[in-house]
Amino acid sequence: MLSTDTIELISSTTCPFAQRSRMVLMTKGVDFKFTEISLDAKPDWFLQISPYAKVPVLRHRDGVLYESAVINEYLDDVLPEPPLLPKDPIKRALARIWIAFANDRMVPHVYKMMLRQDKEGQEAHRERLMEAVLLMEHDGLRKLSDGPFWFGDKPNLVDFTFFPHVQRFVVLKHYRNFVLPAECVRLRAWIDVMNELPAVKATKPTDETLIRNWSKYAFNTSTGTTARDMRDI
Repeated sequence: MLSTDTIELISSTTCPFAQRSRMVLMTKGVDFKFTEISLDAKPDWFLQISPYAKVPVLRHRDGVLYESAVINEYLDDVLPEPPLLPKDPIKRALARIWIAFANDRMVPHVYKMMLRQDKEGQEAHRERLMEAVLLMEHDGLRKLSDGPFWFGDKPNLVDFTFFPHVQRFVVLKHYRNFVLPAECVRLRAWIDVMNELPAVKATKPTDETLIRNWSKYAFNTSTGTTARDMRDI
C-alpha cells in the first residue's frame, strides 16, 4: 500500500498529457510512482477515480486530481523548488493565459487535423493550427522572453505544456504534410533547446513510435477518450 505522501501518476507512457506531468516531476527532482495502464482497456478501478476516463490522474496525500494543467500547478505548489511559474503576478497570469492557449487553441487542431478524413476539414484545421504557431512565435516567444524558454532562461509550466504536442508535429508532417513556416525562427530554436533537457530526453518517444501510434488518429480508427472528445460532430 502506498504512503499518503507518495506521488503516483497514472497513465500511459505514450500519452502527451501525462508527458507534461512526468517532465514536471523529473524537473522537480522527486521520486514518484508511475502506474501504467492500457488506454484501450482501462481498468475498472481507474474509471472509478477518473470521471472523464482521461489520463493522467495524480494520487497524492489522499487526494485524486485529473487534468494535466491542474496537476502541474498543484505539483508546483506542493513542490516549490525549482519554481515553474513566474513570481511576478502579471507574468504569472500571462503564463496561465498561454497554458490555456495551448489547451484550447493549439492542441485541439493537432488532433482534429489528424482525425478529419476529408481535405476540406484537414485544411480548415491546418489553417487554425498555423494561426496558433504564428501567435506562439510572434506574440509568445518573441515578446515574452529574452531567453530560450518561455519567460526566460529556465523551463517552466508553459514550456512543458506546449512541448509534447509540438513534438508530435512529426506525425502531422508524415500524415498531413504540415511543417512549421520559415518565419518560426524562435519556435524552432525553442524546440532544439527543449530537446536537450534531461526531462525531455527521459520521456520523449521516438519519431517512429509516434508515427506508428498516431496512425489511429490519421485513419480515424481510435476508440480512445481523446479521439472521441476531439472529433468534429
